[in-house]
Amino acid sequence: MSRTVQLPRAVLFDLLTALLDSWSLWDSVAGSIERGRAWRSAYLQLTYGCGDYRPYEELVAEAAARTGLPVRVTDQLVERWSELSPWSGVREVLGRLAGQTRLGVVTNCSRQLGALAAARIPGVSWDCVVTAEEAGAYKPDPRPYRLALARLGVTAAETAFVAGSAYDLAGTAVTGLATYWHNRAGLPPYPGAPPAAIESPTLDALPGWLEAPP
Repeated sequence: MSRTVQLPRAVLFDLLTALLDSWSLWDSVAGSIERGRAWRSAYLQLTYGCGDYRPYEELVAEAAARTGLPVRVTDQLVERWSELSPWSGVREVLGRLAGQTRLGVVTNCSRQLGALAAARIPGVSWDCVVTAEEAGAYKPDPRPYRLALARLGVTAAETAFVAGSAYDLAGTAVTGLATYWHNRAGLPPYPGAPPAAIESPTLDALPGWLEAPP
């Protein structure tokens, strides 16, 4: 006898690391992988400690200055935002989940850039796209996650989260969201990071994890 699969009522995703290969764009704008990784790492550290929302471009520019890059790279990054592309496997997994559960995004950027980035995954009808600007705070502050839950009308216990970096794990732990860490970029966890329910370099195991009986 086949069992009935019960998915979470909603699945929320980090956008710019879990679903989109933003790393390649940052590397290209910076001029090398080494400079791009240093710039992006500095940016992640700034957002992790930021709390209340500051304009996204300010944090990107501050991270550039900290790593010896000219401030103009911030404008270049925004100008090339439409080059963001989904990681391999993203469209297939989202297509499998579509219509089976509600799908949302919680992303650390402005309203405008969040909407543009979410549209870089064609064929997905997002039930909500929450940005740090709308929430008034950057992840891992719990406010962005809680805003997404409120918009979808679900509880944390009814929802799963797909993180792109270990920085999300602090926020999802506080919020009570079971978390799958799609660590495509091979990022190390920061010291003391809460554990994810599962960590994988791909999204291949996500549907099975979501469908697993309690």
